[in-house]
Amino acid sequence: MNRKELLDAQNRLPEYRQSLAGGEGFSRRQFFKLSALGLTGFFFTQAAKPLEVLAQTKPRLESTAKNCIFIHLDGAPSHVDTFDLKEGSWTPKDFEPTTIGQVRWPKGLLPKLAEQLPNFAVVRSMSAYALVHPLAQIWTQIGRNPASGLSKIAPNIGAVAALEFESKRTPNQKLPGFIALNAGNIVGRGYFAPEFAPFGVAPNPAGLSNSTNPVGESRFTNRYNMLQALDSENRNSQSVIGVGGDEMASAYNQARGLMYNAEVQSVFQYSQTEAATYGGNGFGNACLVARNIIKGDLGTHFIQINLGGWDNHNGIYTPQGIYNPARALDAGLGQLIADLAKTPSKTAGKSLLDETLIVAMGEFGRTVGQPNNQQGRDHFLQMSCLFAGAGVRGGRAIGSTDPTGASTMDPGWSRNITIRPEDVFCTIYSALGIDYTTIRQDDPFKRGFEYVPYASQDVYAPIDVLWT
Repeated sequence: MNRKELLDAQNRLPEYRQSLAGGEGFSRRQFFKLSALGLTGFFFTQAAKPLEVLAQTKPRLESTAKNCIFIHLDGAPSHVDTFDLKEGSWTPKDFEPTTIGQVRWPKGLLPKLAEQLPNFAVVRSMSAYALVHPLAQIWTQIGRNPASGLSKIAPNIGAVAALEFESKRTPNQKLPGFIALNAGNIVGRGYFAPEFAPFGVAPNPAGLSNSTNPVGESRFTNRYNMLQALDSENRNSQSVIGVGGDEMASAYNQARGLMYNAEVQSVFQYSQTEAATYGGNGFGNACLVARNIIKGDLGTHFIQINLGGWDNHNGIYTPQGIYNPARALDAGLGQLIADLAKTPSKTAGKSLLDETLIVAMGEFGRTVGQPNNQQGRDHFLQMSCLFAGAGVRGGRAIGSTDPTGASTMDPGWSRNITIRPEDVFCTIYSALGIDYTTIRQDDPFKRGFEYVPYASQDVYAPIDVLWT
């Protein structure tokens, strides 16, 4: 089965054919109307044939990354003002549109990233599937439509990465495999065990809070050991507390490993001078801590950072519009890329950037051309995405859009079709050496949980041109 077949299946719902083909996407009204009709499951699962009768595709694994930093731009940035700059009478002069190599870039808006452009690539031939914030924001974290069959138990991509890397953990690596920084709107572990859940942290220069106990380390340790001894007989599926005792014990032990640990604490601490180089704001502090986590190598392989403020329906070119989130992104991400690029890894001849994939994207894009009557931009399917590190060849744009940025003109990769969020997931998994065609058989419904739906049938695939 290929993507065309799936789209043909979608088009059997004629009421929505025109909105899809015309780029309108799913509005909130349409989404709930579909739900009311009872069509949501069929439409969003895109299932035309049973999984067991479809041929398995051999995955393409780049295996260039040990870590991934996923930056979720909540609210959906205007692609035509950032990663796919389109100029017009509306473009502020202080954007300073500049050609860097072959890339047109808003140098005044994103100056640090302009300096780092040789270290990253932007994908411009990308489109979302939905235009409802909550729906699309979940979609970009679980790699499937939230209305599809197993979406309610689907884990965040970070939880999958944590599970896949768990067997490589060494005794001194006490940090969780998945850390979320400033990520309030985040999908959790799904049906996976608690140790693969995102460990949420709000960066603080003093370090990790609640990592000590008022009674002191010695007394706390005695109490903790006593609790372990008392509870040990209850931690199995046959005990009076039922299933889940072992999972609870695992969560407690993981938390205990973070306490009274100077090495762990140092990862989360930073000076005000360091913070200033990252922008001196919450997002910059998260990028600084992410750098420390990667340098520390204490067991974390996936970091998610959220940066909101992009929902610019009005006054996009005012100080309260795109400037604040764009400048935070520029200072934090620009410095993060620079620091990782100059920091040697444990592998001779490589930097930490060489071993870390950075992905920055929102849930969809923004309307193009002249701003709306409120001098803002509304929801739009066409979007862009940034990739850095892990061997990605930078200094270029992948694919191109029409002169307004409304639609893909050249997909720019081997499959010659518009790139979707699921393709981004395949790309992340491929870089991490994770088989994106995996179908697990441990889900509670026993239906077979796919890391990326239909990737095993070659419907979605890694953006291979990033490495060529």
